[in-house]
Amino acid sequence: MPETSFGTYDDDSLALDLRWWAAANYLTVAQIYLQDNVLVREPLAAEHIKPRLLGHWGTSPGLSMIYAVLNRIIRESDTDWLYVTGPGHGGPSLVAASWLEGTYSEIYPRVGDDAAGIRRLCRQFSSPGGVPSHVSVQTPGSIHEGGELGYALIHAGGAAMDHPDLFVAGVVGDGESETGPLSASWRLPYFLNPRRDGAVVPIVHLNGYKIAGPTVLGRTSDDDVAAYLRSQGWDPVFVEGDDPKQVFTELYAALAKAQTDVLAMRAVARSAEALDGASPSQRYTWPAIVLRTPKGWTGPHEVDGVQVEGTNLSHQVPLSGVVDNPDHLRILESWLESYRPDDLFDESGRLVPDLAALSPVGDKRMSATAYANGGRLRRDLPIPAELSTYEIGLGDGRGTVSFENTKSTGSLMRDVYAADRRPDGGGTFRLFCPDETASNRLQDVFEVTDRCFMGPAAETDQKLGPDGRVMEVLSEHLCQGWLEGYLLSGRHGLFATYEAFAMVSASMAIQHVKWLQHAQTLRWRDSVSSLNILLTSTCWRNDHNGFSHQGPGLIDCLIPLAPDVVRVWLPPDANTALSIADHCLKSKDHVNLIVVDKQKHLQYLTLAEADDHCAAGAGAWDWASNLDDSGVPDIVMASAGDVPTQEALAAAELLRHFTPDLRVKFVNVVDLMALLPENDHPHGFTDTQFDDLFTKDKHVVFAFHGYPRAVHQLVHGRSDPGRFHVRGFNEQGTTTTPFDMVVLNRMSRYDLAKEALRRSARRTAGWTELVQYCDRRLAEHEIYIREHLADMPDVAAWTWGSGVVD
Repeated sequence: MPETSFGTYDDDSLALDLRWWAAANYLTVAQIYLQDNVLVREPLAAEHIKPRLLGHWGTSPGLSMIYAVLNRIIRESDTDWLYVTGPGHGGPSLVAASWLEGTYSEIYPRVGDDAAGIRRLCRQFSSPGGVPSHVSVQTPGSIHEGGELGYALIHAGGAAMDHPDLFVAGVVGDGESETGPLSASWRLPYFLNPRRDGAVVPIVHLNGYKIAGPTVLGRTSDDDVAAYLRSQGWDPVFVEGDDPKQVFTELYAALAKAQTDVLAMRAVARSAEALDGASPSQRYTWPAIVLRTPKGWTGPHEVDGVQVEGTNLSHQVPLSGVVDNPDHLRILESWLESYRPDDLFDESGRLVPDLAALSPVGDKRMSATAYANGGRLRRDLPIPAELSTYEIGLGDGRGTVSFENTKSTGSLMRDVYAADRRPDGGGTFRLFCPDETASNRLQDVFEVTDRCFMGPAAETDQKLGPDGRVMEVLSEHLCQGWLEGYLLSGRHGLFATYEAFAMVSASMAIQHVKWLQHAQTLRWRDSVSSLNILLTSTCWRNDHNGFSHQGPGLIDCLIPLAPDVVRVWLPPDANTALSIADHCLKSKDHVNLIVVDKQKHLQYLTLAEADDHCAAGAGAWDWASNLDDSGVPDIVMASAGDVPTQEALAAAELLRHFTPDLRVKFVNVVDLMALLPENDHPHGFTDTQFDDLFTKDKHVVFAFHGYPRAVHQLVHGRSDPGRFHVRGFNEQGTTTTPFDMVVLNRMSRYDLAKEALRRSARRTAGWTELVQYCDRRLAEHEIYIREHLADMPDVAAWTWGSGVVD
């Protein structure tokens, strides 16, 4: 463990840091305003100004100040820090910092370290073909998208987990502090273990204003802010003022003390006595800093007689009429010259040597740290090579054995946990789940690890403790956000939750897709482990919870997004779920959505068959089809998902019994993206593959897990897409029986069989009898469930080949 030794923050050191800060502020303003004459070495003219002024100034000076002081902390103590920027629209300040450190020019050689490079730096900012105005995937040193307001401290927490020597500066904006996810993220001390984890030092950057008015926390007293943070497990230090020398000095002291306190905490937690046994159940108090500085600090104090600095008017572009208003142009020129650029950059435009020397060396630079480019740290998971250990047998035949479809995946993760464990209790894999690990039948992981909890222990607690590596907290935002930070800093994991509640964090999943989409275009961004989202307690089997828990909407959110990133899997049984989990845990740069129910379901495929089926994406099940030697069907019965597959199989059996001359082809889809054309998704079927599977002209009755519109969207452009008749979740639900859920949504075996008859290419013997049978059974069902409060026994106990009730 590195020892920390801080120097004296004397006048010379302070003067240097103030000049570095001036350089960062100068480049920030220049990026927002200038397209030419970027070092103002001639009088500023209208043609030097960008035609579109975009960007955010207000928060940037504070972010640059924090960066400057952290650089001194890093140089003096030789520690590793990661900078997570909550006020994401401070993008130009973080881009400026990475340029000043030399990282930007190393990664993007076109943006050199001289005047020509500064010109390109400015012209690209918030411009076509350039970089966004917020901190983004293109920003060196970033793992957090600036548009993700509310998640900075969550991502910082995920990055710190299992990186025992890392410090993460989680800068929290006061606008961000008004969000629900940020409020939940203050619970981090209950889950961060200094024995094996790094440290998060929150820096609450309060400048008082959002874009249009004041913020709640900005108008809250220090006493109340301190009381709140202390109640959550933090020990806050306040740094406040508008005198740069005073604020720099106090911020340096606060950060030095924070690091020293963390190192002392680590020494106790990692002592020989502590390592001799399990960590004590202890709630540690972690350092935090509250930084109050003026919004738009060092910018124009007043414009057109109205105060700008220290108000919301400095949030974006303080001077918006620079091109047309000569007075504004002169104010901008004075503003830029106030930083004395000739003392910061030499004749060639390079940062002067005494300021360049302030940057840490190599990977110690926050813009170059491997912790922000997690693919550099990623190592393959120790996944068992032989999955047959977890295979579920088919017993007396296909569709006769019932088993919880997620349970074998839990067994796989148990063995991953066991093989992945470090001597200090850390590792590279974690499962994140909102209080539902056992409920989702993943409880086998508790054979080798506990739920992580750093709070007080009670005698009645089970599988709970500080060394646990299952992260259970009743917040989808925390679970998914922690995992995202964990992945982007080089590790592996899975987020499991109830299907309907995944919509709580749907926007996070969308943003992560966008991050990965752009990361794939950046050669310097190494591949990271995929974000794996397992949805269980699905809409079809949340019959006990009711309508509020019935919603498959995340599928619809993800399928329109980047095809090189998104994968949607609908395994019909446990072996396919296991095969998919194995594949997804090994994959990189994807968002894998796996939707499979936790309850007992019939089992259809051996593990070898499941592997082949999942690799293909979809396939015909000959054993469930009823074709003659011609191989030409009258109707295609298709399914995607566990409950839809059971109902489609039961419908196929009805057709075989009543209309044996009707030729039925049964198709199961496990990789939803296979339905897309090959040019629209890497897993998409060619037209030939698609037509071989579904035929060119026969009608397809499709039992689908989610909203029917999703399938219609995916098959658009295929041969005669109007022949696809999709039955799925149709926003009909309540607290009822499992079978009544499919009846309410007209996806029952009886509805599917009738639809197949309606759409088939020819009418055969038994047609009328089957229609009458289906109508009678639906009527009987309606009466039976209200009298007995349960499904009809033959429906509940149905297995493949069990026959038809007369």
